[in-house]
Amino acid sequence: MNDKAQAPALPDHLSIDPSSPHHVAAVFEHDIGIRFNDKERFDVEEYCISEGWVRVPAGKTLDRKGRPLLIKIKGKVEAFYK
Repeated sequence: MNDKAQAPALPDHLSIDPSSPHHVAAVFEHDIGIRFNDKERFDVEEYCISEGWVRVPAGKTLDRKGRPLLIKIKGKVEAFYK
């Protein structure tokens, strides 16, 4: 319970890619959950709460740099600490 009290506030836009300007390393020191359209998702790479979208891998497809190809899905997004 003390862990959640010390956790930083979740940003509106967050990415797991360290090279992204929306990556906040302090947030990833805690377990984060993403609820998309009232179902918890475990494959979210990036989200934006105010715009209502998440980016998830498109199957096993890779881009030319070897990273997963991402698709944007729109809907209701909620981020929370587990």
